[in-house]
Amino acid sequence: MTEQRVAVVTGAARGIGAATAERLARDGFAVAVLDLDEAACEEVAGRIRDGGGSAVGVGVDVADAAAVAAGVARVADELGPPVVLVNNAGIIRDNLLFKMTEDDWDAVMGVHLKGSFLMTKACQAHMTEQRYGRIVNLSSSSAQGNRGQANYSAAKAGLQGFTKTLAIELGKFGVTANAVAPGFIQTDMTRATAERLKVSFEDFITHTAAQIPVARVGQPEDIAATISFLVSEEAGFVSGQVVYVAGGPLD
Repeated sequence: MTEQRVAVVTGAARGIGAATAERLARDGFAVAVLDLDEAACEEVAGRIRDGGGSAVGVGVDVADAAAVAAGVARVADELGPPVVLVNNAGIIRDNLLFKMTEDDWDAVMGVHLKGSFLMTKACQAHMTEQRYGRIVNLSSSSAQGNRGQANYSAAKAGLQGFTKTLAIELGKFGVTANAVAPGFIQTDMTRATAERLKVSFEDFITHTAAQIPVARVGQPEDIAATISFLVSEEAGFVSGQVVYVAGGPLD
């Protein structure tokens, strides 16, 4: 890179988001670490700075338009115009359909879909001005359907359509858009799923790994590595794609 580009990663206080933020910093990006809790963001940003990188932690509710506008403006002011966006922020409110509340549905749609829409709309203004950009949205293997996750599955499937539309609309400005759809990744979110199913996390991992062709569950770093490629300059001809990172074939 002739000059340091700025990457924004949402939901970056832990798990896949934190691993991605740290990976992109190692790749040479200045990184804005976004999540609800700014103190938690600063822990990740601090690790990046301690390693010689450039980073800032910003507390943002991605489902709040005013908060997103202020947060992206702060990133642009403190680091520079964001030309890479990783929409990773997500929550689960799992339940069977007949038990799922309207609030459960709205909360998941708000973070995954509305949040990605608001963040992308704010960041693409900088990307189109720079005539360069990379957008990666976090989908999931659950987009194909998963018991107890009608809201989450619908949101993750929606992000795939959102991604393809972004690729069509923004390509002429030098902006690519792709989605990464993780399979089972060992994170706090999958731990919460184990708790919902009333099984130990260790047993859950062992049982799941036995069904995955590569015979292990995924780690946040596996997803960060895929994102690293998709946001690189070399990936400029890859756009509108959904990449399943699941240890085996998924349609």
